[in-house]
Amino acid sequence: MAAWDYLALDTAGREQRGVLEGDSARQVRQLLRERDLLPVSVEPVRESGQPAKKRFSGQFGGRIGSADIALLTRQLATLVRAALPLEEALLVVAEQSEKPATQRVVAAVRARIVEGEPLAEALRGFPRVFPEIFRATIAAGEQSGKLDTVLERLADYTESRDHLRQRMLGALLYPVVLTIMCIAVVSGLLSFVVPKVVAVFESGDAELPMLTRLLIMTSDSLRIVGPWILVLLAVGIVVFLRWVRDPSARHRVDKLLLRLPLVGRLIRGFNAARFTRTLSILTGSAVPVLEALRIAAGVISNLPMREAVAAAAERVREGAPIGRSLAASRLFPPMTVHLISSGEASGRLDDLLSRAADSQERELDGMLTGLVGLLGPLLIVGMGLIVLVIVFAMLMPIFEMNTLVR
Repeated sequence: MAAWDYLALDTAGREQRGVLEGDSARQVRQLLRERDLLPVSVEPVRESGQPAKKRFSGQFGGRIGSADIALLTRQLATLVRAALPLEEALLVVAEQSEKPATQRVVAAVRARIVEGEPLAEALRGFPRVFPEIFRATIAAGEQSGKLDTVLERLADYTESRDHLRQRMLGALLYPVVLTIMCIAVVSGLLSFVVPKVVAVFESGDAELPMLTRLLIMTSDSLRIVGPWILVLLAVGIVVFLRWVRDPSARHRVDKLLLRLPLVGRLIRGFNAARFTRTLSILTGSAVPVLEALRIAAGVISNLPMREAVAAAAERVREGAPIGRSLAASRLFPPMTVHLISSGEASGRLDDLLSRAADSQERELDGMLTGLVGLLGPLLIVGMGLIVLVIVFAMLMPIFEMNTLVR
């Protein structure tokens, strides 16, 4: 039995789209006719998770976010813990989901399980939806008979990772938006307001103050060169993004970012938190250490740090401890390395890895809070000073005219 995407027309002529399970397309068409639907197209759900035809992309090709994956995993864990058969649990999850994309993926996974495949193998057909950590952890859970516990931990892991990413984006969004607004306000003043106000003084014979002349020169230059600056900036961004696709170029950029005073610390903290959180759930689910290190390295976005984990895995293969192997690169925070070493010595590696992740997330959260609290007032004060200079430069000729009249 397989899962099939269908497009059909109801009695009113409206399009109906969905997913049905059947042994063949002919059987699915018969099921549609029994529901008073006229089948237009019936296509098998592809293992990539994408619709079989482009016309399905608007309805079924929607992206399945991490929040959807966390909810799906938690629902499945609850049903499995309630001793519901996995096939029936997946059917309930598919029926409860409101997103067609989630319904089609769950239906396809269920179809493969009905054919006799284990859950981990069934998820392998959707690598974009279920990353490797899901497949490896669920495989370990199926072998140990603790699938419900593993699914709960995966749901917690997905929610924690998504929460950390949202905090990073939310904390950095405010200064970025404020900076863009400041640049836009100052550029608008110099390009449109200043020329109209200063034109009144240029018509006279009196010599303008130096600050006013500098303001006029800046305004004229911005109106002439401003569009070209925007074009060059856009071209530069496109060229940089294309250049950074090369692994060697990205490696140089990532290495440079790690050397920056504040940015490097944020990058190290963010990647260390993701790495330790991932390694914790893998080791806690009885995944072999070397495989856990390989999978956990994949969640690190910084290439030098990812290569450091790969090098550490080679040392571990030769018998070295994980903590000492990670410390050799000097890229991971000392607190993280010490907690990992303590976990190895005490036999509680997964527990102390989780504590290391919590510690890094708290430290990262504090750094971001302080950074936002500092950058916001600085940007506002900076824009206020610039606006003050512009206003003062426009008022200086008026002050001199009043002095001459007196």
